[in-house]
Amino acid sequence: MPRLSHGACLTPAWDEPPVRNVLDPHPPARCSHFQPAPFTSMTTPATPDTLARSFFQLSLDTGVLKFGEFKTKAGRLSPYFFNAGLFNDGATLGRLAEFYARRLIDSGLQFDMLFGPAYKGIALAAAVSIELARLGHNKPYAYNRKEAKDHGEGGTLVGAPVSGRVLIIDDVISAGTSVRESITLIRAAGATPCGVVIALDRQERAHENGVDTPHSAVQFVRDTLGLSVVSIATLSDLLDYLRAQGGAGIGEHYAKVSAYRERYGVQEA
Repeated sequence: MPRLSHGACLTPAWDEPPVRNVLDPHPPARCSHFQPAPFTSMTTPATPDTLARSFFQLSLDTGVLKFGEFKTKAGRLSPYFFNAGLFNDGATLGRLAEFYARRLIDSGLQFDMLFGPAYKGIALAAAVSIELARLGHNKPYAYNRKEAKDHGEGGTLVGAPVSGRVLIIDDVISAGTSVRESITLIRAAGATPCGVVIALDRQERAHENGVDTPHSAVQFVRDTLGLSVVSIATLSDLLDYLRAQGGAGIGEHYAKVSAYRERYGVQEA
């Protein structure tokens, strides 16, 4: 399944192919210093499917992805729950950053810098910027404060000057509110919002003013706001992952997740 929802800013991919093996569950220890140059080999080339599967395995191992019965903000009873806030130590955040960086390189979406909306986007922007540098693509990053600072550097923006093509990074898109706020900040700085990268595309209908819409939050960002959206994985990927497990273990959740997708899911182009 494609993980890039096309908006207005798709351009050719970077010249270098992705070369870091993010699928190794036991990556080598990281040195205290490194040279931001691309790696030169990968023993196990990753397809988008294997990248998504490895992402789900990490999410399960860390408790980020759980199965059961969970009430969503929209009042729906969901058979799964994804909480990216539990990527909360150096090792798991580093692995997550690898997945983001790899998916971005594979997507072919060009950008000049990362922007992390407060609060979850702050750590993501920093971590993914580091990982991209390790892969030879050094990108600046910035983020916003919720409250303006009236001393020191002042203002609401922190980090590199916001300029050029700016990619917004977050964990999920629920209602698009954070994306809209980020677009306003980026444009006010004289830069161009270029796209959004997220961990999981739930592929379910948005819920606005007490009513289910025919589109998802990702589709709204893509079709109405005109931004491309890249995701590490989608709900379709999760169903593929569960189906591959068979009827035992976590595979037993396939039927409920599939029924939820049937009821609340959106049609993808």
